Order: sequence, then structure tokens, then C-alpha cells
Amino acid sequence: MASGNLVKRLMSPAGLAVLFVALVVLNVVLSAVPARLDLTAGRVYTLSDGTRQVLAKLDAPVVLRFYYTQSGDTSVPVALNTFAKRVQDLLAEYVAASNGRLVLERLNPEPDSDAEDAATRDGIDAQVTPNQEKFYLGLAIERRDAASAAAAKGSGAAKGDSTKATHAVAIPVLSPERERLLEYDITRAIAQAMQAQRPVIGVMSAIPVFGRPMELMLGRLPTGPWIAIQELQRNFDVRPVPMESARIPDEVKVLLVIHPRDIAEAGEYAIDQFLMRGGRLIAFVDPYAYFDQQRNLENPLAGNTASESTFQKLLGAWGYTMPTGKIVADLTLASNQNGRTMPTLLNVQGDALNKDDLVIGQVGALTLPFPGWFAPVEGKAVAGLTATPLLRTSSNSMLIDPIIATLTGADAARGFQPSGKAHALALRLSGRFPTAFPDGPPKSEAITPVPLRDGAPADPAPPLPTPADPAAHLGKATADAQVVLVADIDMLADGVVVQIQESFGQQVRVPINGNLDFLQSLVEAFAGDTALGALRSRAAFSRPLTVPLEIAERAQQEYLGAIKELEDDLIQTQDRLQKLQRARGPGSVFTPSAEQQAEIDAFQRKSTETKAQLKELRRTLRLETDRLELVTKVVNIALMPTIVAFAGLGLFAIRRRRLGR
Repeated sequence: MASGNLVKRLMSPAGLAVLFVALVVLNVVLSAVPARLDLTAGRVYTLSDGTRQVLAKLDAPVVLRFYYTQSGDTSVPVALNTFAKRVQDLLAEYVAASNGRLVLERLNPEPDSDAEDAATRDGIDAQVTPNQEKFYLGLAIERRDAASAAAAKGSGAAKGDSTKATHAVAIPVLSPERERLLEYDITRAIAQAMQAQRPVIGVMSAIPVFGRPMELMLGRLPTGPWIAIQELQRNFDVRPVPMESARIPDEVKVLLVIHPRDIAEAGEYAIDQFLMRGGRLIAFVDPYAYFDQQRNLENPLAGNTASESTFQKLLGAWGYTMPTGKIVADLTLASNQNGRTMPTLLNVQGDALNKDDLVIGQVGALTLPFPGWFAPVEGKAVAGLTATPLLRTSSNSMLIDPIIATLTGADAARGFQPSGKAHALALRLSGRFPTAFPDGPPKSEAITPVPLRDGAPADPAPPLPTPADPAAHLGKATADAQVVLVADIDMLADGVVVQIQESFGQQVRVPINGNLDFLQSLVEAFAGDTALGALRSRAAFSRPLTVPLEIAERAQQEYLGAIKELEDDLIQTQDRLQKLQRARGPGSVFTPSAEQQAEIDAFQRKSTETKAQLKELRRTLRLETDRLELVTKVVNIALMPTIVAFAGLGLFAIRRRRLGR
């Protein structure tokens, strides 16, 4: 009875008022407590250890200026408004974890406002709503030393005034498409803002990636640097490193090796010792470098052929090999060029990308022309090294001879025998690397003149490189290192990465795939703070339904299988008809016999039946997907309210029964 009286008092107007006041007081008290509890799936509001390490290194105040247009109209999509709120919540977590080093400023850059001018100065890009109205959603990170902070405070500078900044970095557009990499983008920008000077990137290559002068003897015009190199030069101090270098300069933070063709032992040794010191290496190697055509010295009459990289000594020391003289053909990742299937021009996307990796997470589809793959050396696993595939083939792939690399469609698929498993097109290796030179630095050898090439006179022997100091040899790694291996160099060539378009009299480079983003992201990840490697790819706030996607994928596989069966029958029938035509002799008109006509009619009937089966398969796919989507919506939307309603009715019935007693 006492409990019944208590319930009556709490449900009275006075009792409800007391409960409301108590709830407000409790909320105020708890809001002052610094503790936070993240109950979301994937811990989307919990900062990674790498982010906390970067924040712990802050030695000066850092201002986060968050620009978001909030005009009150409905022109900005609701999903974007929701995403902006999540960004603000995440930035609040940064401020709470910074021990007062981070200051968050929220600005509303409405048209013709001071905040809009500040957004322009900070490099925040204006976007356009479906109603053709401008809005901003971006972030500027500004580092201020003590003097500039005092000057800004004394001058009464308005929020968003970036003229007092010593170092500033902008994220021009915060996009929901990069939500999984949101924490990485913000933390990387903070780390960049704290850097006093640009990191040095060394580039070692056997091909003229930095351009070449005019060569009158060969009839070659001068060329500029590759677009990939030009893009890196925007953010880094990019310096060439000779292939015969005996030591990688200490100021080089990341070494980028592109096609080490005919690399000398001295150059391999320099790379080896760079890793022994804990260096970071990105190596693009290729068994068939299409964009590096060289004369075949063994058969001069054969003309120029694609060259191959020389990197087997180092690969072998790390427990891997790249099969030479073979390239990858993949029918699942094959590109379609003007209606022709190109199984050796790979369109790497979807499951072929390691979505859990921060670099690969959202670079988009990659184009790899005539790549190779990496295979572990059997029985030579290297202790202390962790291998993570970044790009992989499908199981519907195999190695083929370069002579059939340019074949398309049915010609390329004829005799195709898939390997049955996925192979690594790109690998990340991390840990303590073993040396490939356990006996010390290689002995210096005399360099012979370069033989005749393309009709040019022999080059004089270059000066011998300075030999490595045996006393400085490191037989054992002194620090952890990181290496990314990519089995293709053609993916960086200008004609593969961009398309040149004319716009108002200007040439505009339009990326046609994610290749440039892939390279830029790799270098940024290696050149940034070491703690960036500890960041995780954040779970997405929106969680797609995976079961419908799996059903669609299975149905699509059946659909593709049926198509392939139909195409195989077509090829076989056409081959038989061509043989019959050749048997009639030249110049004669082919008239099918009754047997041949029956064969043609049988194929046409099977073609019609197969098309009907494909139509039924598509209809079944739609029905299954729609049914599952309906069931999922009912469970997610109606189930919980129904449970709560029945629970309330049950409690109400129990209380009435008790009061009735």
C-alpha cells in the first residue's frame, strides 16, 4: 500500500514538478563531470590513441575554426545538417582531450558576412545547395605561438581572423563521403599545422619523373615533371635521389622509389640501411613497365619492349617475390574500354581495396595497367614483419605472358585458368626489417659505359659513387620501419591519372581515377606524425544493411555466370560456323545444311531461354531485396515502440491489480 501511495504522489502535479526540477539539477551536475561514456557501435565518438598522442605533443595553442552556414532555411540537405552536428560533437571531444591546448570557434559564414570573408581567407571552399545557394562546411586549423596569440588578444581580433597565424592548414570541404576518415583528416591537419617546415621526400627513379631536357640526338623534346611529382611538390620538399646513392640523406623522411630498373647494389644497400634506421619507403615496381619502352639488346630487330624493375634482392630479404615476365589478368576487375573488355587493365575497387586501411579507405577506384603481384616466398616468413594487403586481385585472376597482354574480350579470356585465390597488388610491411646485406656493404665495382640505346652514342662512364663506410653498417634494425610495395608503375603515368580538358582557354587537369589520391595519401601518411599510424578508420555513423547487399551480390554473381555461359556458347557456335565456311573454299557462298541450320536454331532457342532466365533472375532479385528491406524497416521502426507500448500496458495492468487489492 505504501508503494501505491508513493506512486500516486509522484504522478500528482506537485510530484511531477519535483521530478522535473530533480532531472534538471542532475543534468547540470553531470554536465560538469569530465567523464564521457560512448555507447555507440564502433565507438564513433571515442578518439583513437594516435589522436591522443598527437594532442599530447602540442606545444602551442591551436585554434579550430569550424565553418558551417546555418541560415535557417531548408536548402541545405537534412543529411548534411546531421553530419555537421556530428562533426561538432567530434571536435568537442578533441577540445576535451587537449588539456586546454585546443580552442574551438564556430562561425556561420552567411552571404556578405565577416565570417564568409574569413572562410575565404582560410581556404574554405563554397558549396552549392540544390537551390543554387552557397554554403560552407569546412575546418581551418591555426597554430599560434605566444607572441602571435598575445598580439591577437591585444588587438581584439575578431574570430576567424587568420592574419595572426603562424601556421595554418585548411580542410576546405568536410564531406560525409569521407566520414570514416574524419578523425584521420582532422588529426593529420593538426599535425601539419604544428610542423615548422615541409617534410623532405626523396624520389629515386630510373625514368625521368622530374622531366628531361631536349635531346637533339634522339629527336626528343623537353618534358616537365610527371603530374604525380608536381602534385607532391605542392605540399612537400621533393628532391631527386640518384639511383647509385650509397646512402639516403638523413633529412629524407620518406623515400619514394619508382621503377628501380637496373638499380646498382650501392642503391639497394642505401635503401636497405635507410630501413635499418627506421625509414619509410614507398616502392612502385613493375614486371612490365609499359611506359618505359627500352630497346631489346638481345633482339634489336624486335623493336622496343616494356622494361621490368630490378628489386628482387630486397624483396627476397623481406620474404616476398614479384614474378617476372608475367602480368596479371583479372576478368572480375577488367576494365571496359569502348565496349572492349581489357582483363589486363584493372579497375580496382570494392572488395579489392582494403577498406580498413586509413590510406586506402576512400581513395576511390584505381586504374592499374599491366600490373604484377606479390607472392610470399614459401618457407621464408620473416619474423617481426607484419604484412597487410592494400590492393588485391579477385580469385578470378591469373598470370599471363605479356605477349597477350593487349588482347581483349574473348581472345584474352580464351584458355583462362583462374588461380582461385586473391593475390596482393599492393602490400604494407611494418616492423623490424632484416638486412639484405648481412656481410656488410657491397664492394664498389667499376662502372662500364652505357651501351648504345636508340641509336645514341655510348655515354661516358659516370664517376664512381662514394663507397659506403663499413664501420657505419647496420646489420640489425635499430627502429621499426614501414614499407608499401605496389606492383605497377604505369598507374602514375600522366595519361593514366588525368585527362586534360579545355575550360575558358585554360587547360584543366581532371583526375580520372583515384591514383593521384592514392599516392598523395601514402606520402602524407608516411610523412606525418608517427602517431598517425595508430589511428583507426572510424566506424560510420550510418550503418548500411549488409544482408540485402549480400543477396544482391550473390544474385549478381549468378547473373554474370549466366551471361558468361551464353557468351561461351556464342563463341563456340561462331567458331564452328567459321570452320564450316572455310571448308566450302574461297569465293563460294555459304549455305548452311539442314544439320547446320538445326544447330543455329538450337542456339537461338537457347539464347532466348537464357534471356528469359536472366529476366526472371532480375525480378527475383528485386522481390527478395524489397521484401527484406520491408521486414528490416518494420523491425527497426515498429518493433521497439511496440515493445515499449506492451511493456507500459503490462505495468499499468499490474499497478491496477495491486491498487484493486
